[in-house]
Amino acid sequence: MTDSVNLSRRDVLRAGAMMALLVSAGIATPAQAAEWNKTAFSIKGVNDVLKQLGGGAVDKGGSGVHLTAPDIAENGAVVPLVVTSTLPGTDMIAILVEKNPNTLAATFGIPASTEPFVSTRVKMGETSVVYAAVRAGGKWVLASKEVKVTLGGCGG
Repeated sequence: MTDSVNLSRRDVLRAGAMMALLVSAGIATPAQAAEWNKTAFSIKGVNDVLKQLGGGAVDKGGSGVHLTAPDIAENGAVVPLVVTSTLPGTDMIAILVEKNPNTLAATFGIPASTEPFVSTRVKMGETSVVYAAVRAGGKWVLASKEVKVTLGGCGG
């Protein structure tokens, strides 16, 4: 368990350093972090959220998308997830939790020529299916996994 925590810390530090580099190079600005799709975060239902995020067809086969999540989360307040994509042209990764008060948990823009990899933690209120949605070439590809929550995170 300690190795996965250290790996996650390294990933967070790496992502923070990359963002600092992008801001210092003028490629990204701190104001971009404040821009978000408020409507997408308030919609219920996986398909409706993906439509709001600007996607076309949805492939639920998950080929080319890999979601790593625990089978059982002892604490729903901090459920670790890792999403990777081998799909060419990946430009966005979204994490959706079917039974959360807000289905959309997070979105990540993937700049061109970067590795489509996200490591994060989400809050889950109860046992639910978690979806990793990857947009590549205007099409959404989904991978999913049910995560059992033993201690509530969103409301418990």
